[in-house]
Amino acid sequence: MESKSTRSRLAESSFSMEDFEKALEQFDYQFQKGQIVSGKVVSYETDGAFVDIGAKSPAFLPLQEASLRRITDVSLVLPLNEEREFLIIKEQDAEGQVTVSLRQFEIKQVWDRLAEMQDSSQSLQVRVTGVNKGGVTVDVQGLRGFIPRSHLNERDDLESLKGTSLTATILELDRDRGKLVLSNRLATRSVAFSQLEVGQLVEGKVAGIKPFGVFVDLDGTSALLHINQISKNYVESLPVLFQVGQSIKAMIADLDEGRGRISLSTKVLENFPGEMLENMADVMAEAESRQGRARKTLLGE
Repeated sequence: MESKSTRSRLAESSFSMEDFEKALEQFDYQFQKGQIVSGKVVSYETDGAFVDIGAKSPAFLPLQEASLRRITDVSLVLPLNEEREFLIIKEQDAEGQVTVSLRQFEIKQVWDRLAEMQDSSQSLQVRVTGVNKGGVTVDVQGLRGFIPRSHLNERDDLESLKGTSLTATILELDRDRGKLVLSNRLATRSVAFSQLEVGQLVEGKVAGIKPFGVFVDLDGTSALLHINQISKNYVESLPVLFQVGQSIKAMIADLDEGRGRISLSTKVLENFPGEMLENMADVMAEAESRQGRARKTLLGE
């Protein structure tokens, strides 16, 4: 005959096993942290919303996880029964309920999109949100990015950039560390290069005079008219021929986007050797009518 204590232990053991099995029934192990799931909001709470993701219990979407922006009402961004994708950020609790996030799903999408843009060297628009000694912080589709001062076109008055939009390309992307470094200067240069080609006639202003040549500003992009490309004859003195701010027309002789170099030539516009030295005004005035011949010379046609 079993003792009372033995029966009691068996009953307790039987109850515990049954209770354990019931607890297991609350869980759905196909839903794991880090998984992307589809779902619909079925009800709102003051601190979030319940989302039907096909599990035994509705998932919970906290208010702070409902949008990349700060919101006070989930219904503003998620109407009832609208199908959306969410990221599971917390595995099931004792009641078998998982926690999901729309914000972190959107963040993942942004990182994926930015990685593709980096691979294809695409540029994008970013908004300047802050300034520090090293450069500016920017909003990149909801993520925080940084542009070093050395990679800005405007490097002197950084405060003036606050609130403005800049074109930028991605220099460094590390989603694990949340690091996103961009360049405004390289993006601008890339846009400029995309609009130029060898054999093209361009017009700019002399920005600087050096012993080896003249720097020409082409709407914010610097190009070099080397001393050997000014005339077919020997050039003795550049300051005699040019002055800063002077308008000049020239042919693009070479493009090197990797190094950011644009080489110009005016000697291909000359009708005779030394014309640029003797009568530059005529060469400039007739540049458009001479560009066809000059282009064939540069392209070897």
